[in-house]
Amino acid sequence: MIGIIFDMDGVVYRGDKAIEGSRELVNFLKEKDIPFIFLTNNSTKTPRAYRKKLLEMGIDVPEDRIITSGLATRLYMRKHAEPGRIFVIGGEGLYEEMKKLGWGTVSLEECRKGRWKEIKHVVVGLDLILTYEKLKYATLAIRNGARFIGTNPDTTYPAEEGLYPGAGAIIAALRASTDVEPLIIGKPNEPAYEIAKEKLGNAGEIWMIGDRLDTDVAFAKRFGMKAVMVLTGVSTLEDVEKSPAKPDLVLPSVEELVGYLRTVQEEKT
Repeated sequence: MIGIIFDMDGVVYRGDKAIEGSRELVNFLKEKDIPFIFLTNNSTKTPRAYRKKLLEMGIDVPEDRIITSGLATRLYMRKHAEPGRIFVIGGEGLYEEMKKLGWGTVSLEECRKGRWKEIKHVVVGLDLILTYEKLKYATLAIRNGARFIGTNPDTTYPAEEGLYPGAGAIIAALRASTDVEPLIIGKPNEPAYEIAKEKLGNAGEIWMIGDRLDTDVAFAKRFGMKAVMVLTGVSTLEDVEKSPAKPDLVLPSVEELVGYLRTVQEEKT
């Protein structure tokens, strides 16, 4: 049985606009009982918020089929990290996931009073209201021994106007100011794969549908998945030619994926 992992930004939508064919693709997968999940490196929203966003585009995906790098970070920390107060650089989705750990967070106001010394974990995702002050206290905490965790390595993300700075750009600033290498949770790393594989259950063959060579295609190649790249996001055909990691299939968009899946299913029956 085929199981499918979809990236979201640049694959299913750009900004708040659905990519042509994405609604029809999800309906086809449900009709044919093909297991799938949405796995995004973006941590700014919770799975519930992403479900709402998708519904507004006419795409109906159950909440438990949506995995964010924020959710993956919480699950990883629950299993592998020692409890301790957390300083978050990121959006509301990441804050909510960290609060669910129940370990306590340290606010900027507390940092200003010297309580940055209590921080045990600095967790960094995409932050659309990033300030120098946040970077300052994160740097102080990491240099004071706090564990440095990044939700994902994406240096950019695709939006309606073009490419915007991503979480990886913020992580790079802190790496430069601390000389500390962070633990990265999201694609193309193992914590994200463990959660995705568990969600897909008994799928014998897993396809990764993404738009980035450095995360999606690298993720697929690292864990033995079929790499399908679409050209509606970050990476281009020119990038593919230069890259050592080659996708197994390149499609203009997810609109063409339904026809390809039909062909594959016919060949298997």
